[in-house]
Amino acid sequence: MSTPAQVTLSVSPRTRIDVVDVRARAASAHGDLLEHFPRALYYSFHTTAGYLDQGLAMRLNRKRNGVAPYLNFFQALFPEGGGYQHDELHLREELSEAQRRVEPRNADSHLAFISAGLRSCVTYRRRRGEPVYFIDLDGINNGQPRQRVTSILGYNSEEPVATVRVTVPISGHPVDSVNLKDPRLGLYDRCRELINQYGVDKGRIHIALAPGEHQAGLTVNEYETLLMQHDLAEVLRNPLRFMAEKSRHLLADPRAIPNKTIGYAKYDMVRVFNELVDALGLSESVVEKILARFIGAPARRFLRMKRSVCLLVSDGDQPGLGTLAEGPFQSPILVQWQRSERRERAIDVSLTRFR
Repeated sequence: MSTPAQVTLSVSPRTRIDVVDVRARAASAHGDLLEHFPRALYYSFHTTAGYLDQGLAMRLNRKRNGVAPYLNFFQALFPEGGGYQHDELHLREELSEAQRRVEPRNADSHLAFISAGLRSCVTYRRRRGEPVYFIDLDGINNGQPRQRVTSILGYNSEEPVATVRVTVPISGHPVDSVNLKDPRLGLYDRCRELINQYGVDKGRIHIALAPGEHQAGLTVNEYETLLMQHDLAEVLRNPLRFMAEKSRHLLADPRAIPNKTIGYAKYDMVRVFNELVDALGLSESVVEKILARFIGAPARRFLRMKRSVCLLVSDGDQPGLGTLAEGPFQSPILVQWQRSERRERAIDVSLTRFR
């Protein structure tokens, strides 16, 4: 039985929203190195480019236009240039003047990534002829393609190693987000301790909401204050109003927002839901049920946010020494849209080893 093998690919997007079959790209560059393994982990080092879970990807790929209609749905929800706080670069205190000149205005891509359930880390079972798509939502900046990097790790099986529970304090606000990478929480230190204690060189860290935790979710993205505390918070507080106010229809007639918000929102909901239903192949009766729930819907129906995220453990930098492998702007983020009476959330952190 072969030991796990890892390759890293560079991807140059052709358009702002681009879809690349990295399984085919890996086979072209590395032959059948990874095709001997029954499973593979795919990892994106970016916050606006990643992967869909295998089950959803398979369902979308059965349709004629593949994943495109599904992505179009979230483009409609988060139009580019929709007046997001994250894109007001003069308010971004962490940026230097030089950085402001090149920083992309891409809040729409971040919000679409989170809402569509894109992940930085996924595992796929190998199926003959099945593509694996790297989905980029922000591939072009100022007319130039951004350079993307993704790793693929082929393995035979996954062995549970250890699990610990971490308590994360959170404010009493109904809508809030917490950067789990914050050193004050100690979660990342605990992850590193587990990796070193058990000598895992290839595997993953699984971060999950503990059973009993509700009205909350996890994602991996950029924890930038304006994006998390303003733009995403606005989505969570009132998804319907957010969509209406960011709509291009309303931007064309901003003075009419107070009177037209609900009317436009209902129109746009029907249109974009029809697109989503076509993409997923749902029946009209299912559409009606979804739409009825969505009008005035809570955030849990608006976002495909997950209860868990994964981080890659790899010895790519130094053979035999496993470390957390991640992009410079990536952070696991806990988001809640309803107050926790305890003002804390329980998180289970599990380490597994690839064989």
